[in-house]
Amino acid sequence: MMKKKTLILLAAVTLVLSGCGLTGQSGLGGILGNGETIGNVITSVLGLTKVTQRDIIGTWSYYQPGCAFTSEQLLKKAGGEVVAAEIKSKVKPYYDKAGVSSSNTQVSFGEDGRFSAVIAGKQFSGTYTYDEAQSKISMKSLLFTVNCYPKRNANSMAFLFEASKLLTVLQALSAINGSVELQNIGELAKQYDGVRIGFDMK
Repeated sequence: MMKKKTLILLAAVTLVLSGCGLTGQSGLGGILGNGETIGNVITSVLGLTKVTQRDIIGTWSYYQPGCAFTSEQLLKKAGGEVVAAEIKSKVKPYYDKAGVSSSNTQVSFGEDGRFSAVIAGKQFSGTYTYDEAQSKISMKSLLFTVNCYPKRNANSMAFLFEASKLLTVLQALSAINGSVELQNIGELAKQYDGVRIGFDMK
């Protein structure tokens, strides 16, 4: 019975891929080969699980690009689940080329309302407030003021941004360190509506 359900699910995903014109490297093999499972992708909706301020406090280290849909309606559109994994796979090469890794990309949220962060080795810090009702972290630093949206994953937390705000953050950092790759990530992020993009962290 379990095998039958799995085959039906894989067949449905394959049909979606065909309908979206996703074949070859950008098709099912490319997505699953990127370390994503179908189960993980289906949960890519913000707000399904509430995140408290206590949940975000601590130090988090990057391990892969993160993204989520802003509503279940967007996820239900044909190919929605596939698009989530596709976005991660497209963003990852830019993160890699920019030098984003678990050793140089972290964020720490303190109980005192202050945060410190490093993205690709570039440090910044400031203050934050958390609105639990909206699952929104308002972060203020000397470089920018931006909203960040945490999403609980199975064994990790995603910290995500609106595409335009992610661009603001990355451009602010690249203006200082001159990274063309960070600018490219921002340009890629602008192509997607209804999706928030950022970092999956442990």
